[in-house]
Amino acid sequence: MKYKMLLASTLMMATMAASGQDTGQGTQRVNPFLTEYNTPYGVPPFDQLTLADYKEGFLKGMEQQKQEIDAIVKRRSMPDFENTIVALDRSGQLLTNVQLTFSNQSACDTNAEMQALSQELSPLLSAHTDDIYMNPLLFDRVKQVYDNRAKFQLDKEQSKLLEETYKAFTRRGANLSAADQEKLRKLNERISLLEITFEQNMLKETNAFKLVVDNEKDLSGLPASLIANAAETAKAQGMEGKWVFTLHNPSVMPFLQYADNRALRERIFKAYTNRGNNGNAQDNKAVIRDLVAARLEKAKLMGFRDYASMALDNRMAKTEENVYQLLDQLWAPALKVAKQELADIRQEIKLEGGKFEPQGWDWRYYFEKAKNRKFSIDENEVRPYLELNRVREGAFYVANRLYGIRFRQLSYLPLPHPEAQAFECIDGDGKPLGILYFDFFPRESKSGGAWCTTYRLQQYDEQGNKVVPVVSIVCNFTKPSAGEPALLSLDEASTLFHEFGHGLHCLFGDVHYTGVADVPLDFVELPSQIDEHWAFEPEVLKVYAKHYQTGEPLPMDLLEKLDKSGKYGQGFATVEYLAASLLDMDFHTLKEVPADFDPMAFEAKVLGKRGLLSQIPSRYRSTYFAHTMGGGYTAGYYSYIWAEVLDCDAFGAYVESGDIFNPELARKFRQEVLTPGGIDDAMDMYVRFRGKTPDIKWLLDKRGLNDTALTRQKE
Repeated sequence: MKYKMLLASTLMMATMAASGQDTGQGTQRVNPFLTEYNTPYGVPPFDQLTLADYKEGFLKGMEQQKQEIDAIVKRRSMPDFENTIVALDRSGQLLTNVQLTFSNQSACDTNAEMQALSQELSPLLSAHTDDIYMNPLLFDRVKQVYDNRAKFQLDKEQSKLLEETYKAFTRRGANLSAADQEKLRKLNERISLLEITFEQNMLKETNAFKLVVDNEKDLSGLPASLIANAAETAKAQGMEGKWVFTLHNPSVMPFLQYADNRALRERIFKAYTNRGNNGNAQDNKAVIRDLVAARLEKAKLMGFRDYASMALDNRMAKTEENVYQLLDQLWAPALKVAKQELADIRQEIKLEGGKFEPQGWDWRYYFEKAKNRKFSIDENEVRPYLELNRVREGAFYVANRLYGIRFRQLSYLPLPHPEAQAFECIDGDGKPLGILYFDFFPRESKSGGAWCTTYRLQQYDEQGNKVVPVVSIVCNFTKPSAGEPALLSLDEASTLFHEFGHGLHCLFGDVHYTGVADVPLDFVELPSQIDEHWAFEPEVLKVYAKHYQTGEPLPMDLLEKLDKSGKYGQGFATVEYLAASLLDMDFHTLKEVPADFDPMAFEAKVLGKRGLLSQIPSRYRSTYFAHTMGGGYTAGYYSYIWAEVLDCDAFGAYVESGDIFNPELARKFRQEVLTPGGIDDAMDMYVRFRGKTPDIKWLLDKRGLNDTALTRQKE
C-alpha cells in the first residue's frame, strides 16, 4: 500500500514536471529522463541528473511500459509480427534509458544513496519484468505469431527476433502454472537482491583495507611511480609523509610483484584474497549460500537438473559437459607449466639464501626475478614506452588500418565523470558510428576491473533512421603521479585493447531490433580478445610504443626480449583462470545446497581435488567472485577461454595470409562477426568468416601449452 501511494504521488509529480507545471517547490525544472535530451548526439546530460530524477525515471518508465504492454494485449486485430513482436521489442524505451544510465553510473561513480536506491528498486524491477513475461494474454499473442510464423514471410532478422521473443517467455516462466509462477517471482526477486548485496559488500571490502607504510625502508624494491602514487593517496587521506597501498589492482598487484618486504606482501595478499570472508557485516559467505540455493531452485522449477544446464541452454557450449571438456583439456598442461614455474621460484629463493617454501604472496615477486634472470627483462623497463594516451592511439591506429574508421576527441560533451574522455567514431564514409567514452582510473566510488558498456544501444527509430550507440570503456589503470603521465603495464595495455575490441563490437552493430542485438555469452569475448593480438605486434608497437620523455621508439632488443618472454608465466595465468572457471561451474552444477553449506570449504574441496597448487589461488575466490555471484557471467566465466579458442584461430587467419592488416579478412570479420548482432547462430557466423570451425592448436601455441612449447620452456 505504501509503495502504491508513493508511486501515484511520484507519477503525479513527474507529470507536472514534464508539462512544466509548478511542483510545489517553486520550480519548473523538467526531469531530463522525461524529455528528449538537449545534448549533442543525445548523450545523457550527466551533470544535470539527480537521485530523484533516477527514481522518478524508473517509476515512470515502468508505468509507461506497462501501458505499452496493455495496448498490445488489448489490440482487436489478429496478432502479427508488427503489432505484437515489434511493438513489444520497442516497448520500455524510457525504462531502458534510465536503467542503462543508472547501472553504469552506479558502477563507475556510486555513493551510499545510489546503493540504497538500487536495493529499493530491485524488487520493483524484478516484479515488473515478471509481470511482462508471465502475462498470459501477452504470451498468447506471442505464441499465436510464433505458431503461424510461416505465413508472415519473415526475413532472417525478423525470424530470429520472433524465435528469441518466444524463447524469452518460455525461459521466464510463461508456461508455468500460476502457483509456480508465483514461486518464480519470489526467486527472481531474491536472486536480484542477493546479487546486488554481493556487489556492494565486495566494493566496501575493497575500500576498507589500507596498507599504511611509514618507514621508507619498507618501500624497497617498489617502482618509483608506485611509490609516488602511494604518497599521493596518503596525502589525500590526511597522512602526508606516509604511503598508502590499497586493494585496487593497480596498487596491490605491483606491490606483490616488487615489494622486498615479505611480511607486508603477506599482509596485503591475505587482505586481498579474504575480501568478503572476514566475518563482518560485509561477509559474503551467507550471500553465496543463499544465492546458489535460489538459483538451483529456480533451475529445477524451470525443468533443468541444475543452474548451469539452464544457463548454457542458449550458449555456444550448449552443455556443461562441453565446458568441462575444454577446461579439463587445458588443466593438465597448464598445471604442468605452473609446476615448472614453481621450480624456478624455489630456485630464486634458494639463490637468495632463503629456506622457506614459497607461498601465494611470494609467487609474483620471485616469478619476476626468475623472468629477469631468464630473459633479462624487467616490466618497469617497458612502462615508459606505454604512456596511456599513446596506447589508446595505438588501438585507434589498429582500428583505422583494419576498418578505415577514425576517432575525434570531443571537448563539449557531458561526461559520466570529470576524469572521462569523449570521442566521436567516424566510419570510412564519413558518417558517425557512435560516441565512445573512456574512464581510466580507479576511485573508491568505482567498481574494480575493466568493462565495456553502453548508455544507448544501437537502434533504429520508428522512421527507419539509424540511432548511433553511446559506448563507454571503464578501466582501473595506474593513476599518473604528480607531474607525470599515466604509464601502463603490459597487462594494462592489453586490457585497453581488449575493452576497445568490445567497444568496436558495440559501434559496428547494425540491427533493426534490440531483441537480436546480443550474441551468446561465450561468443561475446571474441571481438575483444582478438583485438589484443595486435597490441604487441612489432608493426603496431612501432607506432605507439614511444618513450614518454624522449619520443624514442621501443628499442629492438627490448622488443625481442618481450617476444621471447611472452609465453613465460602462462602456467600461473592459465591455472588461476581455469581455477575460477571450474569453481564457477562447480557451484552451478550442484544438485542440492545444504543449509550449512560453506562456500570456502567447497572451494577448497573442489579445487584441491584437482591438484591446484597452494601458491596459486583462484583468480577470484568465491567471496569476491563478482563475475558469477554478481551476475553477468554466472556459469559463464569459462567464456573467456572458450572465446579464446575462436580469437586465436581467427587471428591465425591473418597470420596465414602473411598480412596482419589483411583488408579482405578485416572486411569479412566486420561483416560476419561485428555487425550482425545475434541474428545468426554464433558458430555459423564464425565459419562464414574463417571458412572452417576453429582449431584449438592456435590457443595452445599462444599460451605455450603445446608439447613443443613445453619442451622449449623446460630447456
